[in-house]
Amino acid sequence: MNRFKLEKIVPYVILTLIGILFLLPLLWVLVASVDPNAQQALKTPDSLTTSNFTTILKDGAILRSFAIGLFLSLGQAVLVVLFAGLAAYPLSRYALKFKKPFMYTILFMTSLPITAVMVPVYQLFVYIDLQDSLIGTVLFLTASGLPYAIWMMKNFMDAVPLELEESAWIDGASVWAGLRRVVAPLMIPGICTIAIFTFSGSWGNFFVPYILIQTPEKFPASVTIFQFFGNYGMVEYGKLAAFSLIYTMPAVVLYIFSQRFMSQGFSLGGATKG
Repeated sequence: MNRFKLEKIVPYVILTLIGILFLLPLLWVLVASVDPNAQQALKTPDSLTTSNFTTILKDGAILRSFAIGLFLSLGQAVLVVLFAGLAAYPLSRYALKFKKPFMYTILFMTSLPITAVMVPVYQLFVYIDLQDSLIGTVLFLTASGLPYAIWMMKNFMDAVPLELEESAWIDGASVWAGLRRVVAPLMIPGICTIAIFTFSGSWGNFFVPYILIQTPEKFPASVTIFQFFGNYGMVEYGKLAAFSLIYTMPAVVLYIFSQRFMSQGFSLGGATKG
């Protein structure tokens, strides 16, 4: 009996310790953001202050970097959802001759590390004069996010019964109208999932903007965070923590806004009855 109880308790103890290890950095960020003398170690602040947040929110360069980050992330999310939906529709609805090899190719491209293609991509951007361009960066981020998004979108689209579209076609709707008025509304959970996944990946992407953008004034927030790391190991921990908290807000707000759409699932069980 004691051995049985031990086998049940040990996994919970291990999971609790792992949870604490994950929570400690978050706790440090929360405490350091209101500590005027924040240090690398987690400690109780002698006094509380909002000066760290005030300094961040009054800095025009930092606010501009947040705006650029939103432009890159939202632009990529919108384009990825749009193009992935258009690409996934024929893969889901039509019996294409080379559909299986094409899907396997997409699956392979999802595992291709971004660092493996950055050198030729940078050379291409220099050749077509797109380096240091926010529009060019958005286009490349969109292209890099499409393989996984197409794979996910196709699976979500498979869950929408074809009979619903056929009913719309009988009523005189075109293929585009059926996609826009029948399929898309039923795929809102999948669209929100892909949009959040794409936005989060782009919002935290440091490597691609750092390589493709040379002008510091065009850096997004994911790159400008390095300004809090000074020379000789000097770091402004309080401002860094405040910046990190503000930096997480867009992704959190987007998740909260889309949560009800993501959790509703596909309630299509009786949609084709009768």
